[in-house]
Amino acid sequence: MVLKAAVLYANDDLRYDDYETPSAKEGTVVIKVHYTGICGSDVPRVLYNGAHYYPIVLGHEFSGEIIETGQNVTALGIGDRAAGVPLIPCMKCEDCQRGDYSLCKHYSFIGSRQQGGFAEYVNVPAINAIKFDSSISFEQAAFFEPSTVALHGLKQNGYRGGGDVAVLGGGTVGIFTLQWAKIFGAKSVTVFDISDERLEICKAFGADYTVNPNDGKYGKNTYNYVFETAGAADTMRLAFDIAANRAGICFIGTPVKELTFSPGLFENMNRKEFRLTGSWMSYSAPFPGNEWLLTAHYFKTGRLRFDERLIFKKYHMSRASEAFALYKAPGTVKGKILLYN
Repeated sequence: MVLKAAVLYANDDLRYDDYETPSAKEGTVVIKVHYTGICGSDVPRVLYNGAHYYPIVLGHEFSGEIIETGQNVTALGIGDRAAGVPLIPCMKCEDCQRGDYSLCKHYSFIGSRQQGGFAEYVNVPAINAIKFDSSISFEQAAFFEPSTVALHGLKQNGYRGGGDVAVLGGGTVGIFTLQWAKIFGAKSVTVFDISDERLEICKAFGADYTVNPNDGKYGKNTYNYVFETAGAADTMRLAFDIAANRAGICFIGTPVKELTFSPGLFENMNRKEFRLTGSWMSYSAPFPGNEWLLTAHYFKTGRLRFDERLIFKKYHMSRASEAFALYKAPGTVKGKILLYN
């Protein structure tokens, strides 16, 4: 079939154009896309020569309804609502055999290495479509992927309830991180952000305390679990300061600039004997993992909350280029931009 899509032909050359996509094959389904979120990782792909090849249709945070199923697809049917799972692991390497699909080095990825959700339709393996309840809106379901990224970070950090939690960064992933920490029994959750507007939103999503680091009023050696979600050098350094003895620190955010630590700051890791780990993507065994199943469950029950304040703007897919132009001015985009069909 021929569809309309936001096709990236070259750096900063995004056009709403005809694009051919195959029909469902054995083991795959075709999803009619309702909403696709713009991820921070999409920005360098579009604006800063970050695409693997051209032309390409990006977009990996998408939701929609299944309109076609291939042979041997039994768990999904036409009309089912589904959120896209973008990773396609090889299932053969050592990492995949251990169930560490996020670490697969031979993977494909819907929306960066093959056609993604900046389109009217997308063809995906059936295992890469997570069915969700009809009580969940398509807008909310476009947030499946950032929710799973947050939950994977909790798992990587060996999170257990009962302690004091700090979330550094009040963006989309930070808001889901604070919610997961509360769902699984945090004694308290404190969110750090330099935007007072974002901190107010975090309060609405259940943060017990909020801190603007620019005010200089925060406790050191305080938090049992620290989650850095902004990928900023300042917050990564801050994590070392505020972590308590024997704390767990997890870097979920991805830095885009060189990061250095002073010897005195780095000595915190030795003196406090805290654990420092990273978190990459959002998958576990059995694929795609309980990060995705629990998101579907807690979205349905309402304990994992969503409201329009998570969305900065909505643009029709034909205006995708206009949406990405906003990212050229740092600080303009405050929240998630959704593209819709």
